[in-house]
Amino acid sequence: MASRKIVQAPQSVLRQKAKRVRAIDGSIRDLVQDLIDSMPPHGVGLAAPQIGVPLRVAIVRLPDDDEPTVLINPKVVRREGEREIEEGCLSLEGYQGLITRSEKVRVRATRLDGKTVRLKAADDLRAQALEHEIDHLDGVLFVDHLVSEDRLVRLDDEDLTEPAIQQSPSPDS
Repeated sequence: MASRKIVQAPQSVLRQKAKRVRAIDGSIRDLVQDLIDSMPPHGVGLAAPQIGVPLRVAIVRLPDDDEPTVLINPKVVRREGEREIEEGCLSLEGYQGLITRSEKVRVRATRLDGKTVRLKAADDLRAQALEHEIDHLDGVLFVDHLVSEDRLVRLDDEDLTEPAIQQSPSPDS
């Protein structure tokens, strides 16, 4: 389909709660393809609001994944624990901060074929990415989870080729 420009904060679409998808039709399949085409190589996930579309659709593609995981109307149904990790965002390009995320998450979503999928993730990049992308669908940005404002840092240009979402080796680094 088409690669779209990633919306940057403070655009209002990033702070709106996205609308539920009522039917999976050609326009939703096109939107998913646009998300796939628009995600840069260093991205781990992308939500529809990040390309200016206020619908509850997102993709997650970890470095070892062959195909992206498509999430339509995803919802975190369970969270457990808490951990501090470094995180960034394609819509706040050039910034990274120490934030709090769940240790474990369970997510329910619909796939493109209309079937419900349940995903579990614990203490890994997948758990982080699932929470991050679902946050986008709720109008929440990673900076809303900062441990403290002084933990938000501007990255150098060479750091921008690293994944926008990444686990920190330790909270003190």
